[in-house]
Amino acid sequence: MDQLSRRARDLGIVVGPIPTGEHNAITDVPGVLVGHTTLDDGADLHTGVTAVVPSQLGPGRWTLPAAVYTGNGYGKLVGSTQVDELGVLESPIVLTATLSVFRAADALLGHLMERRPDGVSFNPLVGETNDGHLSDIRRRPISAEHVLTAIAGASDGPPAEGCVGAGTGTTALGFKAGIGTSSRTVRLADGSATVGVLVQANFGGVLTVLGVPQPVDELIPAVDRTEPPGNSCMIVVATDVPLDARQLGRLARRAVFAMARVGASYSNGSGDYAVAFSTAGPDRPVIPDSEIDPVFAAVLDAVEEALLNSLFTAVTTTGVGGRTSHAVPHDAVLRRLSAAGRLGARA
Repeated sequence: MDQLSRRARDLGIVVGPIPTGEHNAITDVPGVLVGHTTLDDGADLHTGVTAVVPSQLGPGRWTLPAAVYTGNGYGKLVGSTQVDELGVLESPIVLTATLSVFRAADALLGHLMERRPDGVSFNPLVGETNDGHLSDIRRRPISAEHVLTAIAGASDGPPAEGCVGAGTGTTALGFKAGIGTSSRTVRLADGSATVGVLVQANFGGVLTVLGVPQPVDELIPAVDRTEPPGNSCMIVVATDVPLDARQLGRLARRAVFAMARVGASYSNGSGDYAVAFSTAGPDRPVIPDSEIDPVFAAVLDAVEEALLNSLFTAVTTTGVGGRTSHAVPHDAVLRRLSAAGRLGARA
């Protein structure tokens, strides 16, 4: 099925009333950069690295307030316990394939040591999902060069989505998925702020768009596809809202909750994690909990849209063993949404 890679909004699918940032991406949060390294040989390797790089981490400020929420701990999120314990992030967030996570963590450690030659302890944060349905995961092809290239190439422009970086070989809700991103601009008592999200989608369930189920077995004949079990989702939430680690934990929980909006099954084998961090200056007082509801709403909507973008921008991919993961058929989805009266209903 040949179709253009398109984001949800390009198709007329609008999630929620909150305005997006300029790029509708995590890079709308000032200072947050994204870079990818993609490995795709057209045959057995469909994998890569995605790096979320907060440029605020540097001389004079080596930590940012952060939190991790574990929806289901069937995964290998290296460095998560220290983030949970101390409430700080001290490295870029790197995403890759399950069996490459340890090599990626070692590469990220080297990057941190080079930047801080006087340091004695470092906590690289590296997440993963299992892309073994389409990629020969046992080859563990990710090298230090791939990780460092993603970090060095990170930019503040609109990130590539779909079959790139850590999303090159992922599948979600029965369809080809990948990397997705979205953002929201929120009004606070002292002005506006941004919430940005990036996802690595690779989980099971029944795709649901604006509340309308889109079952893969109805949109794509069973004889023409293969489908892996659901196995994980990584969600990164960035914001310049001044929040402490406790409040960021509340954001991270809502990020995982938002997976339900697109039909996640939250299965036994799905390692579902969210990492949330704030880039706000340390001199800014944190907002009171009584003012946090708009930020919660922004997270829920941005995660939902980022997950849809991860699917709608992905393309049909044939990988190891001849297994094929098909892109979501845009026209079929739009017909169902139109019949249900949902197009534009949530704009």
